[in-house]
Amino acid sequence: MKRKITRTVFPILDHLYRSIDKSRIRRAKNLRLIPDFKNRKGGKFSYAEWAYVIGIFQTIIFQNLKRNFGNKILDIGCGTGLLGISSEPFIYDGGTYTGIDVIEYDINFCKNHFKQSNYNFIHFDVLNPTYARKQSNERKPWPLQNNSYDLITALSVWTHLNEKDSIFYFKEINRVLKEGGKAIITFFYLDDCYSNSLNFRSNAISRFHSTNQNKWLFTESAYGSKNWFSPKWVKNAEDAIGINKEGLNILIKESNLKLINYYSGNWKEKPGVYFQDILIFEK
Repeated sequence: MKRKITRTVFPILDHLYRSIDKSRIRRAKNLRLIPDFKNRKGGKFSYAEWAYVIGIFQTIIFQNLKRNFGNKILDIGCGTGLLGISSEPFIYDGGTYTGIDVIEYDINFCKNHFKQSNYNFIHFDVLNPTYARKQSNERKPWPLQNNSYDLITALSVWTHLNEKDSIFYFKEINRVLKEGGKAIITFFYLDDCYSNSLNFRSNAISRFHSTNQNKWLFTESAYGSKNWFSPKWVKNAEDAIGINKEGLNILIKESNLKLINYYSGNWKEKPGVYFQDILIFEK
């Protein structure tokens, strides 16, 4: 019964609610761009949670830009545009937002949904076992110019990349960032905080998120890697990947990026800024 209500009634209620709610937005104009229920993706379906996450990353983006206006922002794994909404205030006066994703449906949605002329979207035709199984298995650079972006964002992208892809595309971050540019990347970072959490996790819903605490135990090597791991429940390693400290050091060494800040996520069973870990890098 609950599934039937979600499938049939909720989209109608969501449409009515969004229409009423958007007419009452006063202090955060960009929230008008939150899409309908069907097109809210990335593990976050609630209108309220989209607004919450947009606010978190709008704040972090603001903190990591050198200027308020005219920025060129690249969003890797843009999905249906959540961080495109966070980015809107910072691309006025000559800036651009470019979203790139392996899911063609999401790119087509974004092209129709974001009507502003300074929004651009690119379908990246490469294989990902979780999200794009029938695409090219050739690992290739992003179709973007060197040294051209002030900021790169990637919300839960390296969560779905194996070791070789992870390293290759971290190098791409360095290639397309301007000197002094920043990258805001989220993933599951298997550090000491994670290791310590193993002592008090239980088979119960977390106090801080709505999934079982033991779902996020990264015990299985991803394709034999010593530093990239997945939980037991995944069908493909890329369904959920965590990177340990040595793995992060490899990413930093190979890409020549500098880690400048780190916000621990609440998936580690303690209060955090966001669910996943947020790491800030600089070129």
